[in-house]
Amino acid sequence: MRITTAECGIVGYSVATIFPIHASEMKSFLNSLSRPPDRWQRLLQVLFALVLVATASTSAVMASPVHDHQDSAASLQDAARPLILPFREPPGPDTWLLGQTYGNTVGAYFNRNTTYRFSQGIHFGIDLSAPCGTEIVAVADGVVALVDAFAYGSLPHNLIIDHPQLGYASLYGHLLQKPDLQPGQPVTAGQVVALSGDPAETCFGRPHLHLEIRDYPGRAWKYNPIPLIDADWDNLALVGSFQSGFERDLDDPRKWQHLDDQPPAVSGGRIINDFARPWPRQR
Repeated sequence: MRITTAECGIVGYSVATIFPIHASEMKSFLNSLSRPPDRWQRLLQVLFALVLVATASTSAVMASPVHDHQDSAASLQDAARPLILPFREPPGPDTWLLGQTYGNTVGAYFNRNTTYRFSQGIHFGIDLSAPCGTEIVAVADGVVALVDAFAYGSLPHNLIIDHPQLGYASLYGHLLQKPDLQPGQPVTAGQVVALSGDPAETCFGRPHLHLEIRDYPGRAWKYNPIPLIDADWDNLALVGSFQSGFERDLDDPRKWQHLDDQPPAVSGGRIINDFARPWPRQR
């Protein structure tokens, strides 16, 4: 049995495609195909075995990255959203709802020169409406930094927890009572650290938790908590009192119009939303 030149070319191309080899080695291989049948059969057996090995290896390589990519994506998501929600209970009309979100909200814009003048005119935390006495938990492992630090506002009581491993600090404001914690005390994610209250101290006016995420160790910069907290914010924004949305700059109408694209703010910085053509206009 002998093999034609065309058949030699087909076999040679198949081998070269799977296993790149030198031209002289390919020539020697093709010449061997015209040798006696027993030699040819042995070569075909070897080639068939190599093709099987290559196919199995290719299948493994093709299957493996999918699993690795899924694991990597999950790890990246965990790394990108390292914080948890500050309540033990799930959201609902009897537990808590999203009140005012972080950033260039309409309410903050209208009060940019008064209430929010020291945070560049934006609402520098998220307000979560909750009945007085709702249990608040730490959003990550950390160390108690300050209790009732009135220089940070958010009265009548507040709490600051540092998270050095993340480079953030969390502030819990408008608490019902002074937290029973001491500076330097370690806390874990999900641990009850305070009770929600009301800045008006009536528990029927506007009870809510004011949550801030700041830089560590300076605590001067305030960041949008939404990209950092693992939660379904799109659904949370569908209910609750956050109806008016974000102030719009008609000269750049797409800027700062989404939950997750709000700018950071620094204490004492210039007002950043003093728009020439705002909408809605100042009432």
